[in-house]
Amino acid sequence: MDIKVFQKFREIVYENSGISLNETKEAMVSSRISKRMRILGIDDYKRYLQYLLDDKTGDEITKFLDVISTNVTSFFRENEHFEFLGELISAWVAQGKKKVRIWSAAASTGEEPYSIAMTILLAAGTQAADMRILATDISTKALTTAREGVYSDTALSNVPDSLKDRFFLHKKNDNQTIYIAKEYLRRMIVYKRLNLAKPPFPMRGQIDVVLCRNVMIYFDRTIRARLVAEIYRLLNPGGYLMTGHAESLTSLKTDFICLRPSIYQKSDA
Repeated sequence: MDIKVFQKFREIVYENSGISLNETKEAMVSSRISKRMRILGIDDYKRYLQYLLDDKTGDEITKFLDVISTNVTSFFRENEHFEFLGELISAWVAQGKKKVRIWSAAASTGEEPYSIAMTILLAAGTQAADMRILATDISTKALTTAREGVYSDTALSNVPDSLKDRFFLHKKNDNQTIYIAKEYLRRMIVYKRLNLAKPPFPMRGQIDVVLCRNVMIYFDRTIRARLVAEIYRLLNPGGYLMTGHAESLTSLKTDFICLRPSIYQKSDA
């Protein structure tokens, strides 16, 4: 790929997603773009770049970002967060809190929001009637997978059998077991496409907990600062932000209180 073409692709990715790709990512970009080019019957990167720039509908930009986006996730990833969330839900139920709103900001293919939903139900039981999850991602392809809620046995390998039996339907497919999230689990989650690099966000009402994990590592400091400020604005007083274990807010000017590594709280004031 010509270096100028690669540079233009980098600029498009940054302008439309906030993801900052460094110079070492050329092979990755080439590989992922090639998949889209084959579908379109385009065999030259420069021609595809022009096709992308000429598209006035925005549809091709969306498909381009779908193939570029990294969607690495798993059920109960960084499990300490779900243990903390379960403790919060239990405490809120004991206090008589009826309404809870949680935002999975980088939902990917759904493993995180479904893990949140299971955690809520385990902690709240029948008291979870008005506990809902907003799940967002920039990738429409990932969101389609999340909405379907269909996963392989490998994807649920670290989920206890008791939870598989309670929250998923089992189905044999070509001698493999696939798992389908049960309807009541899927009803707890609303999926929306959202670009985290472009605040302010169109949420209504306040949020109790935000999980924004393992996505800020792809953003530069300017975009991280804007995103964290917007999360702070949207959280209820006393609300919580959880980041990935490899992420930290220490380099940012923020009013969040650090409770423990990767778990922050908005002031009650």
